[in-house]
Amino acid sequence: MYDVMGVINLGEEHGSLEELTYYRNQASVPFAGKYRLIDFTLSNMVNSGIQDIAILAKNKYRSIMDHLGTGKEWDLDRRRGGLFILPPSFHHSNVKGDLQFFHQHLEFFIRGHQQYVLISAGHIIANVDYRPAFHFHKQMNADITVIYQDLDNNKELSNWRKIAIDDNGRVRALENKIQTIHSDKVSMEIFIMEKALLLEMIDTCTQDGECHVINSIIKNIEKLHIYGYSYQGYTANIDSIKSYYKHSMDMLSPTIWQDLFYQPRLIYTKAKNDPPARYLADSNVTHAFIGNGCKIEGKVENSILFRGVKIHKGAYIKDSIIMQNSEIGENAVIEHAILDKRTVITSGKHVIGEPDQPFVVSKRMRI
Repeated sequence: MYDVMGVINLGEEHGSLEELTYYRNQASVPFAGKYRLIDFTLSNMVNSGIQDIAILAKNKYRSIMDHLGTGKEWDLDRRRGGLFILPPSFHHSNVKGDLQFFHQHLEFFIRGHQQYVLISAGHIIANVDYRPAFHFHKQMNADITVIYQDLDNNKELSNWRKIAIDDNGRVRALENKIQTIHSDKVSMEIFIMEKALLLEMIDTCTQDGECHVINSIIKNIEKLHIYGYSYQGYTANIDSIKSYYKHSMDMLSPTIWQDLFYQPRLIYTKAKNDPPARYLADSNVTHAFIGNGCKIEGKVENSILFRGVKIHKGAYIKDSIIMQNSEIGENAVIEHAILDKRTVITSGKHVIGEPDQPFVVSKRMRI
C-alpha cells in the first residue's frame, strides 16, 4: 500500500472517557497493560504497508507526542516520509468540524505523493490488515470504502454508528445524530478514498460549512459509489468509561487476547526497559495481567496491573485496572475500579465501584 497515505483523525473524538482524558486525548489513553489506544490503528497501518502516516491532532496532544516520539517503534523514523504529527493552529476556537483541521494542513495533503488516503479514528481496538480492503476498493471502483463489522453483543455498551448495506455491497445509509437506522452492521470509522476526493471535500467544507468527514459522506451517499468491506475479527470501540472497563477486562480472556495479539501482525508500542515483576512471599495472584516492574505483596484477582505498580502487604485488588507507577497501601481494598497513572491509595482505604459503574481515580490522585 505504498500509494496510500494513512491519516489517524483525532479531530473528532466520540464519547467521553471522563477522568482518563483530563490530561490526555482519547487516543493516548493506556490500555491492556502497556499499550495506548492509538497503538492499534498505527500498527495496523504499518503492518499493511502504509509508509506515510499523519496524526491529525486537536487538543491535549502532548501525551501523544511523548508516546510516539519519532515513530521508531513503528519503523516510521525515516529521512523521507514516515510519521507526521499535525497539530492545530492556535486559532481553532471557531472550528466547526474535523475537515477544517484538514484544511489547516492542506499543503501537507497536496504535497503527498500518494493517490489514496485511509482515514481512521484513533480509539478503535482491532488487529486489521487493510490490504484486502484496499484491493476491494480498487476492484469495485469505489469512491469510498467503509470498513464495517456485524453487530454483536460485545458492542452493546459502545456508541457504534450503524450502517446499512444492500445486497450488492453498496452503502445505503450511515447513522448520524439526527437519524437512526435499523441495521445489524456497524461502521469501524475507517474510510478509504482517493486523495483528490478528500481535497474536494475539504474545499467544499470552506464553501458550504459542512465540515465533518462523516457528514460529508452521508450528504453524498447517493451521488458517490460507497461500498462496505466486512471485517470479521475482534473489535472494540473505546468511547466511554463503561466500554473501556468492559473491553479492558476482555483482555483477560485467552481467546480474545490470542485473537488480538497472537497474529502475524504485531501490535507495537513504546518500549520500556523495566525489570520483571516481583512476587513476594505473601503475594497471591490469580487470573491477572501483571506488567514489568510491579512489586506484589498482597492479593490480586482478575485484574490488570500496568508497569511499576506496587501492591503492599494485605492489600486486595479485584476486578480492577491499575495504571503505571500507582501504589496501593497495606490492607487497602480495590474492587471494580480504574486507577490512572501514579495514583496512591493509602493504607486501609477502600475504593469500590460496581461492574457497570467502575470507580475512576484520576491521574496522580492520593486517597
